[in-house]
Amino acid sequence: MSQPHSPYDLKIAILGAGMGGLTTALALARAGFKHIDVYESASDLGFVGAGIQLAPNMARVLDRLDVWDGIAAEAVDIKETSVRVGSTNDELAHVDLHDIASKYAYPHMVGHRASLANGLYKGCLLHESIRFHFATTASDINISSTPSFTATPRDSSIPAYKVTADVVIGADGIKSATRSAMLSALGISEIGVQDTQQAAYRIMIHADQLRSEDSDIKALLESNKVVRWIGEKRHIIAYPVSNNKIYNLSTTQPDTNFAAATNATYTTRGSKEAMMRVFGDFCPLVQRMLGYVSEGEVCEWKLRCHDRLPTWVSGSVALVGDACHPTLPHLAQGAAQAIEDGAVLAVVLGRMPDGSAGSVHRALKAYEMVRKERAYALVDMAAASGRALHLGDGAAKEERDKQFAALKQGRGPVPDKWADADVQKEIYGFDCVQEAEERFGEYFEKASL
Repeated sequence: MSQPHSPYDLKIAILGAGMGGLTTALALARAGFKHIDVYESASDLGFVGAGIQLAPNMARVLDRLDVWDGIAAEAVDIKETSVRVGSTNDELAHVDLHDIASKYAYPHMVGHRASLANGLYKGCLLHESIRFHFATTASDINISSTPSFTATPRDSSIPAYKVTADVVIGADGIKSATRSAMLSALGISEIGVQDTQQAAYRIMIHADQLRSEDSDIKALLESNKVVRWIGEKRHIIAYPVSNNKIYNLSTTQPDTNFAAATNATYTTRGSKEAMMRVFGDFCPLVQRMLGYVSEGEVCEWKLRCHDRLPTWVSGSVALVGDACHPTLPHLAQGAAQAIEDGAVLAVVLGRMPDGSAGSVHRALKAYEMVRKERAYALVDMAAASGRALHLGDGAAKEERDKQFAALKQGRGPVPDKWADADVQKEIYGFDCVQEAEERFGEYFEKASL
């Protein structure tokens, strides 16, 4: 296909309508791009899911996209966090978060994943330049300067068809077909999956479920507090969402259910009895919270990462989000980093001097230069934070608990890196859009070398 002279006439195909794909589409539309097609294998966005942390660096992007106010209106503004011993409920550390908004211009909020996805989707629907193709799978992805793929609708009465685009963005998750195609085109064997040996339960307790005798759980639901209960190789993080109408719990524990399917299965129907047994030595408060889960509603997720990719870009194709930097949840930055990806893509593509394939490739490499090292640094930090939280008895745990004790006296770092002020400054204080705007010329020029 002939290359348009203006970047804004580029035909852009986004594979996947998760947080990264939706943000990329919306940011591109608001930047002035006219032809944006989003292909999603699910029949709709399926507004389900669990709680999600809405950190200031995420909020900054969402506000620029004019969707933050609606998302924030359904969220909870977190003012404090408490780290507790899982078995006793004794507090190891308390961190005040009242000053987050004054430091970073946005508060640290928590919400429902569906609220975030719906806010982005509704923002996309305001733009005629964005077209959604649900229940459509992308395959046979050709990685080149004129990329193409086969789109196959789930409706068998509609024949598969070939799509050729000027730019393809692979926002298709940790099982990314775009990533596999890119690595194959580069002659690289498939990147290895890192078996974290961890899994997670995600649990939601609705206010109308609570029994009158569970006033302590009700107090947590009505609070502005994140609580983390930690134990050997396990922890639970919990906070209220949906205007304090739902109490969200997310666990991490040793994986015992996925060993035979390390490369394919990511979720499995769980057993309430098994879940209760995993946290059987945690305090009565935790036991009562887990007891609210109905037997048929227990679902367990496998937590996986993969090895670092040598590149996120080939030809006129780029990867975003979990397709290139899946992360463990211990920093609560997975969705935020995918959203940063989308925002930066819109900046670099919008600043190209023309719509040629050469300019597209250089702009995508500039995107990679802004995002790659930051994203991987946070992947590593999340993994390290998880290891610190899950220590068993021994010298390392004793040193960690000394740090928690010092923190209660107002001294030293927080072993739970999510709540550490220096880590927050590194994550929340970074403006990805400003970085892309200020350094685009430098990176675009460097990409030509």
